[in-house]
Amino acid sequence: MSPTTPMGAVGTDDPARTRPADLHRRLDSRLTGAARAWLDQALDEAAAHPGGHGPISVWELRLAEAGRRCGTEHADAARVLILHAARADTLALTRVYQQGTAAERRAVLQVLPHLVPGPDALPLVEDALRTNDTRLVAAAVGPYTARHLDPHQWRHAVLKCLFTGVPVEAVADLDRRARADTELARMLGDYAAERTAAGRSVPPDLHRVLALTDPTATPPAPVADPGPRGTDGEES
Repeated sequence: MSPTTPMGAVGTDDPARTRPADLHRRLDSRLTGAARAWLDQALDEAAAHPGGHGPISVWELRLAEAGRRCGTEHADAARVLILHAARADTLALTRVYQQGTAAERRAVLQVLPHLVPGPDALPLVEDALRTNDTRLVAAAVGPYTARHLDPHQWRHAVLKCLFTGVPVEAVADLDRRARADTELARMLGDYAAERTAAGRSVPPDLHRVLALTDPTATPPAPVADPGPRGTDGEES
């Protein structure tokens, strides 16, 4: 994420929405020689020792180094690639999330659509949505959440974005899930009324989402969901 990207916004290289093979190619072209060599070694180590080994795996140590080795602007992508190369399962991802820094937690959330085929990791999403860390909230409403979060919790996730100022473009598959959702429309209307009564402005994004709930709006074109993928970009 560049310094000019709003907090919580989704850039064109969002690790959650970019195939790992493509993410690796883009990152490889942007890193310095030393950083590229470090990443290659970290990925090799993760692939050679996947899952969990002992109290902490070598690839977990590399997650902590990513910011220093690759630079903060590339650290998210590097961490996602390391987690993907390690083929971390839900248990390992949960451990990293619970014990890691906010940056490491964000990487766990971003890798979920690439590694976890079912709803097993939803407790991590739910935990992130209870925070007020805008980057965690933005990572929590990515493709994995669009695929698995139930309608009630998903509506509250959209409202959480409005509460915290996370741009709704961070919400994956927003157009499809919001379409003709009358309950979401009611909740948005109530929120707008509360803010107006309190003399506060209504976020412009609220009107955008409210328009999407209109059942007469043109439905979005269907997008194939490739699901989790292997390290080479092929289906797992």
